[in-house]
Amino acid sequence: MNQVLEILGTTFIILGALLFASGALGLVRFPDAYTRVSSVGTAGGIGIILVIAGTVLLTPSVSNVLKAVIVVALQLATSAIGSIAIARSAYLTGVPLYKQLFNDLDTDGHVTHEGETDRYEEDIDSANSADSADGATGSADVAESTPQGHEPHKNPHSTA
Repeated sequence: MNQVLEILGTTFIILGALLFASGALGLVRFPDAYTRVSSVGTAGGIGIILVIAGTVLLTPSVSNVLKAVIVVALQLATSAIGSIAIARSAYLTGVPLYKQLFNDLDTDGHVTHEGETDRYEEDIDSANSADSADGATGSADVAESTPQGHEPHKNPHSTA
């Protein structure tokens, strides 16, 4: 029985450490403050539960179980409130959200990021420049080439 508790305790501690590592990875890899706070808050909350549970399984006693319950309850309450406070302060100070745009008209699932142009915009620009080269006024009739019910994208880099 003692060996089973030791294996379970060690497994819980290792899993908790892996969750902390995934939270740290999210802190480095996620693009904006809101997803970073979510990553750290969630991983920290669940990771501490696993580490505390593993510690209790390694040294079982009534006093350790009582301490673990109190520590887990306090940590979950303060972690959630802290995450909300950090995210709210980021929102109130105007920290921008990461904008990831998905073009529903694109059939290959291409995702464009803020500042990039997608192929649809490039097609419109090339059609406009081809018409300009043919002697047209430069304002190609984009409405005919646009799928019905969809407005053409405006190129943010265009001077017209």
